[in-house]
Amino acid sequence: MILGIGRAAGKVILFGEHAVVYGRPALAVPVTQVQAEARVEPAAAGTGITICAADLGEEIALGRAAADHPLALAVRLALAHLRGEEVGPREPDWRITVCSTIPIASGLGSGAAVSTALVRGVAAALKQQEAAAGRPAPVLSAATVSALVYETEKLHHGTPSGIDNTVIAYGQPVYFVRGRPAEPFAIGRPFTLVIADTGIRSPTRITVGDVRRAWEREPARYEALFDRIAALVEQARTAIADGEPARLGPLMDQNHALLSEIGVSCAELDVLIAAARAAGALGAKLSGGGRGGNMIALATEKNAARVAEALIAAGATRTIVTEVAPIP
Repeated sequence: MILGIGRAAGKVILFGEHAVVYGRPALAVPVTQVQAEARVEPAAAGTGITICAADLGEEIALGRAAADHPLALAVRLALAHLRGEEVGPREPDWRITVCSTIPIASGLGSGAAVSTALVRGVAAALKQQEAAAGRPAPVLSAATVSALVYETEKLHHGTPSGIDNTVIAYGQPVYFVRGRPAEPFAIGRPFTLVIADTGIRSPTRITVGDVRRAWEREPARYEALFDRIAALVEQARTAIADGEPARLGPLMDQNHALLSEIGVSCAELDVLIAAARAAGALGAKLSGGGRGGNMIALATEKNAARVAEALIAAGATRTIVTEVAPIP
């Protein structure tokens, strides 16, 4: 018997990573080809909640999990919010199975997506239980899901910008400035991205921390770099809204050059970016924390397959071709 299922898609940052931590804007979009899922089923009476994460090789008893375990924290936060109390003696008897097709530490929002799936799964299970008892079902808005997941993002990233939890919880393209409400942005014409994975895990917490230390040493230089990235974000938003995605190619190239100057690219990313451009991509850049993880290339419907093949030949471990389109 399934009590509830929660799902969440991955994401890519189009423009603005790292600068977004320092108050500049960023653009991010969902990637529906990769998903996280949390499935809630009843467990034996008195066993409490067990979280089974086969992808991580973990089985976590919620009652004994450390306070800083991200999966346990997502469940605790959801239960506390929905029931208005701390999880304790009335912990339900559930087995929550988590699975994900989103690569870990690769810039596709794996941590935020898994946490979002868990929060939604808990909400769905409680909704079913309350409905069976004839009581009003709890409701979670996208803003609330985002806020809860942000707390788990602190464990993954140290000082997260909030963009991952926002775009994943809302499930739509987002213009994001830290500390402000998320703004969906208009897409005048669909465009095609090829996402390629270097196969190198690169936890965002590490690159964000390194950039912060560099910023502390040279604040004026890094503030100027962040301002230049912010200007590219605004140009990209206008190009997308105007239905002229071809204008994004040079902006991607410029954004990648600035991220390289910040110090978050690597040889493997640069090889893939060069291969994408040589295969006909209109532009390419790293996406996410950098020093591994994923890059994105702007392609056309006609050359997307060729760009993907070139990326695999250049060493990518996997590619995803995705269309960025208006939300119906």
